[in-house]
Amino acid sequence: MSDATEHLLGDLGERGIQERVLRPRYRDTESYGDDSALLGTVDGPSELVATTDSCPTPVVDQLRERDLYHSGWLLITINLSDLAAAGAEPLGLVVNYTLPKATTVREFERLLDGVDDCCAAHSTKVVGGDISDGEVPHLTATAIGRCAPGRRLRRTGVRVGDSLLLVGSPGFLWAAALAKARKMTLSAVAEQKIWQRASRPMAQLAGSRLLARSGLARAAMDISDGLFATVRALCEANGLGAAITDEFELEDPLSQVVEQSGLRSFDLAQTWGDWGLVVVTRAGDAEAAMNVLRNNGVSVQEIGVFTADRRITVGADARLWQGKAQERFSDRSWHGGDLEDQISAVLGTPPS
Repeated sequence: MSDATEHLLGDLGERGIQERVLRPRYRDTESYGDDSALLGTVDGPSELVATTDSCPTPVVDQLRERDLYHSGWLLITINLSDLAAAGAEPLGLVVNYTLPKATTVREFERLLDGVDDCCAAHSTKVVGGDISDGEVPHLTATAIGRCAPGRRLRRTGVRVGDSLLLVGSPGFLWAAALAKARKMTLSAVAEQKIWQRASRPMAQLAGSRLLARSGLARAAMDISDGLFATVRALCEANGLGAAITDEFELEDPLSQVVEQSGLRSFDLAQTWGDWGLVVVTRAGDAEAAMNVLRNNGVSVQEIGVFTADRRITVGADARLWQGKAQERFSDRSWHGGDLEDQISAVLGTPPS
């Protein structure tokens, strides 16, 4: 046991819990610290991996009427995104729903619709689960996946000079929040695209499997707590630093949101909620990896390199990156709340 036994979990925060309580107990577990746990090998011999996550309050429920469909979709995306970070193919999910007795059958069916539609979009399915009653809704899933022989991706194995690739299209969730809270003037087409991407995030399964099986990826981690948190975790896992660009490419129509809000593309790109991946390649493999993904319709951009000095810097002037990061068991943990306050906390902007 660590020396933190008399502390409250809220005193430590998620990172403190990991370092002072969990790591001393489980550090000899082979997959400790990775996005997915290693279960063992099967025929091939492929490696079986598993992950489990609960669903937070969807941000999009604050932008339009509350709909359990959003929670169902998000629950599946969150879990499949962890499999994507391993380069795994999903075999199925087991779900656990705790719901109040006052939940209507229609509301429950909306939850199931979101779960089933997201599974179908990712070519997988729910294979079992449990339902129970409770005063507070709580949705959890466990996803099982299979990695190609010898190709399972972890957070470790990174070297100085390796490239960081951002796989996926960032910024849609908090662009939707900005557009709603600050009453931006967007075309109907732009508004619909932003809403669709924000409310139906996709795990980057296809891209990660392509890179894992090709041998072009050295490591990977999904962006569940923000880009800064992801880069920091990769640096800490490998005892390195990183130099990150502050010039990011955003898909249309996010440029309209950036222009009207006075933000930079970097401000939106470093947020959480779009379920992208950071994939690490050897410096000489970055271009080949990006070509593989783009030829298969996967968005990707190179965002930086790993360095030896353990500092994380951003921009051409190499300023220290004081990034925003969601952290459970801290005041940065997402539990809903006033939308403007959350926008200010995530984007570092004053309320409008």
